[in-house]
Amino acid sequence: MIVLYIILGIVLLIIILAAIAPKNYNVSRSIEISKPKSVVFDYLKSLKRQGEWSPWDKRDPNMKKEFTGTDGEVGAINYWKGNKEVGEGEQEITKIVEGERIESELRFLKPFKSTSDAYIVTKELDKNSTKVVWGFSGKNKFPMSIMMLFMNMDKAVGKDFEEGLASLKEILENQ
Repeated sequence: MIVLYIILGIVLLIIILAAIAPKNYNVSRSIEISKPKSVVFDYLKSLKRQGEWSPWDKRDPNMKKEFTGTDGEVGAINYWKGNKEVGEGEQEITKIVEGERIESELRFLKPFKSTSDAYIVTKELDKNSTKVVWGFSGKNKFPMSIMMLFMNMDKAVGKDFEEGLASLKEILENQ
């Protein structure tokens, strides 16, 4: 009988944790770049160029990458397979609002399967200054949602976004 109560207690705990766990996440960071919006946007559209400023590319310089489709256009895909820190997955450009927004779907395969929506938004601050917002969002599915009670996605990924945007700024402003 005690074993039954223990099992029921564990099941009840899991149900409660699943009910209060965050169901969605949205992480973004922004930076101002001293370049015209058209220059910044044209650079950002390229999946191949993302490797120049991506913090994850720096963590595995030997990462295997394959590109399909026309780079900088809807349908272009960047597949990667790297070390444990980088994992395996692909990014597909799903929508481009010319000069304003690039949307893509991130499909992570390893270390665990998940899908997120990524976006990069550019806003002209003046003719020689652009604000770039880089972010991603998605849904936390069970049991990952329970794990998110103990992990802060904003803290975990936000620092990477800040690092990548700082690299982007350095590259573009030194061109």
